[in-house]
Amino acid sequence: SAFLMMGIPGLEALHPWISIPFCALYLSALLGNCVILFIVRRTPSLHEPMYYFLCMLALTDLGLALCTLPTTLGLFWFGVRRIAFDACLTQMYFIHILSFIESSVLLAMAFDRFMAISHPLRHAAILTRSTVLKIGLAIVLRGMLSLLPIPFLLKRLTYCGRTELSHSFCFHPDIMNLACADIKVNVFYGMIILLSTVGTDFIFIVLSYILIIRTVVSLTTREECLKALNTCVSHICAVLVFFIPMIGLSMIHRFGKNVPPLVNTLVAYTYLIIPPALNPVIYSIKSTHIR
Repeated sequence: SAFLMMGIPGLEALHPWISIPFCALYLSALLGNCVILFIVRRTPSLHEPMYYFLCMLALTDLGLALCTLPTTLGLFWFGVRRIAFDACLTQMYFIHILSFIESSVLLAMAFDRFMAISHPLRHAAILTRSTVLKIGLAIVLRGMLSLLPIPFLLKRLTYCGRTELSHSFCFHPDIMNLACADIKVNVFYGMIILLSTVGTDFIFIVLSYILIIRTVVSLTTREECLKALNTCVSHICAVLVFFIPMIGLSMIHRFGKNVPPLVNTLVAYTYLIIPPALNPVIYSIKSTHIR
């Protein structure tokens, strides 16, 4: 009927102090992304595809921060470890949806940079406001529908014995490994969905930058090359900040049986808390318009 969440293993006595940097990160994520949304909405010159996609990224980061904030701070501040089974499935569903949406938004931003650099004259005609809106709706529907079977696949399992999760939030592999039943279907479906969505997004992001580099290399002057690449720096940083911890966490849950629990916990927090806090800072530093 319920699971028990875990904070940082071995440091339970320091949870009130550890909550201070977590509060700072959550505050940075909430304020930073809200400020970006406010700036883009109030500045007509920023009403273009690049900043529309940035708003989608900011909304996704806000959702990720709000999904994990109640359980994480509830555990660190008040020692609330218990979470009901259905509440855990709901949190897990939205965490995974928002992660998949963020991956897809980063792909859309890579396509936007490719069009702006390789086909600047056609950029505005192809990525109109209605096209950007359709891309956004497709991204949301893709995440919701692809992950819809996951809660039902988990509900069909029998749980007995261990009830402790590895984190202060609910994660699909974490819940699945607590079952005392055959989980081959869950493992297979989870792997297929991960590879066909996030894996495919990452491959297309890499291909986009290969094409961008080919275009940049063909430019006549060094100044033009640097100017073109400079528009991609923020996006490259956002991609690295999101994908490196996500790939690391997926590998740990599937193959890292002997990895220390502390490493698993730190990678999970890096994956879910650091990107929402850092993305507004990255774009504020590199984008002269937002700065």
